Amino acid sequence: MHTDLQEVKVFAPATVANLGCGYDVLGLAIYGPGDEVVIRKAPLLDQIVVTEITGDEGKLPLDASKNTASIAAQAVLDQLGISGGFQMEIHKQMPFGSGLGSSAASAVGGAFAMNELLGSPLSRHDLLHAAMKGEEAASKAWHADNVAPGLLGGICLVRDNPTLDVISIPAPADLWATVLYDPRIEILTAEARLKVPTEVSTHTATTQAGHLAALVSAFYTEDFDLMKRSIVDHIAEPGRRELIPSFDEFQSRALEAGAFSFGISGSGPSLFALAHGELAAHNIASAFQDEPLDAYVSKVNTQGVVRLA
Repeated sequence: MHTDLQEVKVFAPATVANLGCGYDVLGLAIYGPGDEVVIRKAPLLDQIVVTEITGDEGKLPLDASKNTASIAAQAVLDQLGISGGFQMEIHKQMPFGSGLGSSAASAVGGAFAMNELLGSPLSRHDLLHAAMKGEEAASKAWHADNVAPGLLGGICLVRDNPTLDVISIPAPADLWATVLYDPRIEILTAEARLKVPTEVSTHTATTQAGHLAALVSAFYTEDFDLMKRSIVDHIAEPGRRELIPSFDEFQSRALEAGAFSFGISGSGPSLFALAHGELAAHNIASAFQDEPLDAYVSKVNTQGVVRLA
């Protein structure tokens, strides 16, 4: 486990969770916004110390015992049964509360950077638990639909959240996402979860299960027509769309511009439109040029978190 590395910098990407019918169990990574995490060895210390955070408007704690990225990094040390002194920097390059997995990106970055600095003794799958420890500290929930694709890349299905039984699903080469973020709308995850029913009918459950199973099949077979028919949410979206005043208008505009599916990214307010091909994805973004939105156009990011230096 000895390594001569003194410093590592990584980039953890934004993610789109749920994808309609996959509430809390399905997500994909995109290229574009994300977080940079830097960890360096500090022999004079005996713990992790967060020395700098940028892009957070002072909202994130420097206290390493409370910071998402440092908690995940410490979980890696605990998993390996080692200790030491480290300094950490976190550079937020994505908005908070956007529905793009901001806290998950920090957690993934912290866990991955620490593992890289130590010579990569753990596989990416082995890092899932450590990253989830950081994500749990921020979201107060244990669901890996953002952490898994951020760490593993591509499209991920979480068969079981408690045990982190995660399945990587092949991403169709021509599957593109256009993600729209409205900085004027802030949705707290706790508020969004109140919009999700705690009980659903057997009919709703079986319908949703059918959509999810068909969507997974469509990803494997690259059947875009089946994706279009399957990305339908009968559980979370009906209540959550009320929190986004322009949802119906934006949905119609995106579909007219070439999207085959449209929905809420995570708990919102970001919205995602899926398209067959890059041109269609850019056409969708162009349809919203008159709106004060941040638009991210990306094919599925099959790499996930990467080391920069």
